Amino acid sequence: MRICQSWERAMAKKGIFILFIVGIFFNCCLNIVVASNLDKNTGTAPLITLPDIKVIKGVVKKKETASSLLNKYLPLKTIYEICRQSKNIFSLAYIKAGRPYKIILQENCLIGFEYEINKKDRLVVQKEKNNFSVKRLPIQYDVNIQVVTSTIESTLFEAVKKAGERNELAQKLSDIFAWDIDFLRHIQPGDQFRVLVEKKYRDGKLSGYGKIQAAFFNNKGTLFKAFLYKNANGVPRYYNENGKSLQKAFLKAPLAFTRISSKFTLKRFHPIFKEYRPHPGVDYSAPKGTPIRTVGDGVITQIGFNTGGMGNCIKIQHYNGYTTSYNHMSKFAHGMAKNKKVLQGDVIGYVGMTGRATGPHLDFRMTKNGKLVDPLKNRPPSTTPIKPDEMEAFIARTIELSERIMTAQNLDSHEKKTS
Repeated sequence: MRICQSWERAMAKKGIFILFIVGIFFNCCLNIVVASNLDKNTGTAPLITLPDIKVIKGVVKKKETASSLLNKYLPLKTIYEICRQSKNIFSLAYIKAGRPYKIILQENCLIGFEYEINKKDRLVVQKEKNNFSVKRLPIQYDVNIQVVTSTIESTLFEAVKKAGERNELAQKLSDIFAWDIDFLRHIQPGDQFRVLVEKKYRDGKLSGYGKIQAAFFNNKGTLFKAFLYKNANGVPRYYNENGKSLQKAFLKAPLAFTRISSKFTLKRFHPIFKEYRPHPGVDYSAPKGTPIRTVGDGVITQIGFNTGGMGNCIKIQHYNGYTTSYNHMSKFAHGMAKNKKVLQGDVIGYVGMTGRATGPHLDFRMTKNGKLVDPLKNRPPSTTPIKPDEMEAFIARTIELSERIMTAQNLDSHEKKTS
């Protein structure tokens, strides 16, 4: 037994010795190879030559197409194949003037092409071996959460601009309080707002805004609060401090920041017929082309030109006995059709003066169970509030957001996010 153990120890030592010798030999060989490749003049190893990568950035010009952008680098057959692949993702036939793009070259051969579809997504064409893949991917932003505050002297847009921000922020803020504050009639000098908002940056420059996390708006001495909260179903919505949803069945108005030129009345002097007639709707005066939004979820029941004087019009049936109609449009939004489902806030058309009209405006009408009602006086109910079993988590969230929004200092939460 002792002889066997002694023999095993001897063999182990011999194995270790052999490995040690092999290691020394391998190291010597490696040094010889490296030495043979050293630069004779400097005594250093030569740098590895990497492929020459070149990125060409640009903006699509008028009348430019995918073919005109890529035909310098690819044969038409390949371009057509890429366009064919893109049809079910985002058709390259629909690239628009003013949108950014990138052409990526490797030793003057195209290996990639990127086109920014909108502020959220980009179309990425990438060479993989001998073929090209086409994908739709989110745009990467640096997101910094900041507090923005201002006092209104004339308009919300002016106050936002005074705070050093863009009109986009004014639109987002008005969308949140659209059910409680009529930004056409209720805004007055001295009103104030404070917003906790995600600001999106690319290459150090402000590119736009993400979600408003919380907003306080003091309108005529009444303080309105909004908190973004994701409920148990994963749906993010805005609620007030009591857990009631700010979203209601209908928006206050189908247009933002325009002027009411005529209200609902049974006796109005008609500007064309020069006589008093009922006007069972609200006229919103606005520049031609101003987007028109549906005030609530529903289904389009009528769309087309009305020969009775309403011009281009859309009628929508809602789920609670209401119908709304939008008249005198210059044109309909892309994709609008009879029986199409639309969601609250969707753009359905644009202001015009088709039919009998003396100037560009929207004639907006509403019925409930077939009876015409005054849209300015209608008060639809709110949507579902916070459930009792979620109230504790909701209150904790509102306390956190309130503390953050009431500190005027910007919040350093720089992190990489997608739109």
